[in-house]
Amino acid sequence: MKKSPRLVPGRPISAPIALFILALATGTSGTVLADAGHDHGNEPPIVANPNTPKRLPDGSVFLPKLSQRQLGVRTVLAEQQSLPQTWQWVGRVVMDPNAGGKVQPTIDGRIEAGPRGLPVLGQPVRKGEVLALVRPSASPVERAEQNAQAAELRADLEIAKKQLTRLQELEGSVPRKEIEAAQAEVKSLGERLAAIGGSLSTLEALVAPVSGVVATSNIVVGQVVEAREVLFEIVDPSRLQVEAVAHDAAQANDVAQAAASVDGGRNSFPLAWVGAGRALREQSLPVLFRTVAGKTPPLSVGQPLQVIVQTREQVMGIPVPGAALVKNPANQEIVWVHTSAERFVPRTVRYRPLDGATVTVTDGLAAGDRVVVQGAPLVNQVR
Repeated sequence: MKKSPRLVPGRPISAPIALFILALATGTSGTVLADAGHDHGNEPPIVANPNTPKRLPDGSVFLPKLSQRQLGVRTVLAEQQSLPQTWQWVGRVVMDPNAGGKVQPTIDGRIEAGPRGLPVLGQPVRKGEVLALVRPSASPVERAEQNAQAAELRADLEIAKKQLTRLQELEGSVPRKEIEAAQAEVKSLGERLAAIGGSLSTLEALVAPVSGVVATSNIVVGQVVEAREVLFEIVDPSRLQVEAVAHDAAQANDVAQAAASVDGGRNSFPLAWVGAGRALREQSLPVLFRTVAGKTPPLSVGQPLQVIVQTREQVMGIPVPGAALVKNPANQEIVWVHTSAERFVPRTVRYRPLDGATVTVTDGLAAGDRVVVQGAPLVNQVR
């Protein structure tokens, strides 16, 4: 029978004895085997990371500093101010009547190209330039009547010429006034005959009423058009106007400043006040503004706009950029307030537009709150 190893003071402990002692100390055997199907190989243990962005039970968001820098979160300090009362009106772009015009024929006819051909969309034109020609069109009955009138005038002209010749041969024995009357008759009949003959072949020139660019073109060569049909519209892109509708005459006559936006407030430009109408149109009062040269993006006639009007009346509120507003799951407008180093709290707010890019928060914020003005949609998406 093999004896168990003995521990002798001062003698080194061998490796098997050391493993045996360690197993006794921990209460486990030297080799631990997992049950079948529970062997995970060399995978590291899963440890939850407490520093990841997450939505807390109270609805606030935990966002570490590193994540704030990665998302580009920026805040501003809320300040209570006295700001103008604002209103939102629906508007559209219209042409300036002194810098735009329409080209219409006065007769029915067939279109022919002008000296430079038919103009195309966006082509610059000069005032008085011939854009197209209209050849008059007449029915067979009308042509027959004109030909009959021309034949009658030619016969009368021949008789008048012979009469004038006889009177000129008798000059001295007939009064001078009869000779002059015969000369006037010959001249009148000749002009009438020329007018009748020219009416069948004279072309009407369609000219540009103003200098600008072609906004609309509705014709091709050979097209038959009717009188008073709009064939071209010429506009000056640098001199456009904006027409809005106001539902209150007091608002329409208390405008201090105005701006318009074409993309929900991300791109706004100033407007200059022109005036308000004095007659209702569909139970609303039309109001006219003028665009400011050099500060207006490319616009098109008929394009819808959102007009932000500031009146002389003042209200108390906190101005914040429109980009700070987001919606919560209940579809309410909220802003995110930075309450501590890594915590953001949502606040339901009420607001009014201030200009094309800024809003006035009238309820839901207090002076001194640090509001997220950049990266708010990203903070709102944290779950």
